[in-house]
Amino acid sequence: MIIQTTESLRPLSDEVVRLDGVTRHYTVGEEIVRALDGVSFSMRRGSYWAIMGPSGSGKSTMLNILGCLDRPSSGAYWLNGENVAEMDDNALSDHRLRNLGFVFQSFHLIPQLTVSENIEVPMLYLGLSQSDRKRKAEVLAERVGMSHRLRHLPSELSGGQRQRVAVARALANDPAVLLADEPTGNLDSTTSVQIMGLFQELYEQGKTVILVTHEPDIAAYAKACIVLKDGVILSVTEEGK
Repeated sequence: MIIQTTESLRPLSDEVVRLDGVTRHYTVGEEIVRALDGVSFSMRRGSYWAIMGPSGSGKSTMLNILGCLDRPSSGAYWLNGENVAEMDDNALSDHRLRNLGFVFQSFHLIPQLTVSENIEVPMLYLGLSQSDRKRKAEVLAERVGMSHRLRHLPSELSGGQRQRVAVARALANDPAVLLADEPTGNLDSTTSVQIMGLFQELYEQGKTVILVTHEPDIAAYAKACIVLKDGVILSVTEEGK
């Protein structure tokens, strides 16, 4: 459901993400860059969205806002029932840790750590014991088909295997929202299909997935799509509408 109002109203119970009149403006010299310019929409819990747009459309800015890596210049951003736009840095970091999982194009695995240890990183910040971290890492590795590689380093894995580990790590905090930024950008076409199949499985298991991509064939896996241009929503499509 797309929200047309810019009023900062508390989201409905089935809305996990809601932006109301969000702007993000930068000053570059004497010029004001309107990276996002009054964006409003909502996403239901358990939905699967793609965010698309040409270079300079606002995709990266949108990702940073949704991922609590940046703050709106104005407007409200509700994530899992709380307006994160009003949080201080400590509260924002904690909310990000507890509610978001990230999957990046370049994997961002720690090269000195094993598969198991990479998956455990978010759990370390959450304060889980070593035994609990190890046990949960084994479960998550099995979930993404990597249980046979727990003691391997990232350098010993293929690109597709590294991305599977990155997905497992993103699930370590049982996030309300899984954010994927060009997750197949460094993969061949066959491996890309496998990784997108994994996202499909996570969606079918009830995860909220938000995919940022410039590739139409990758966006087609999602059930709804927002297209940005010049910092505003150009179009929205939802399956069955």
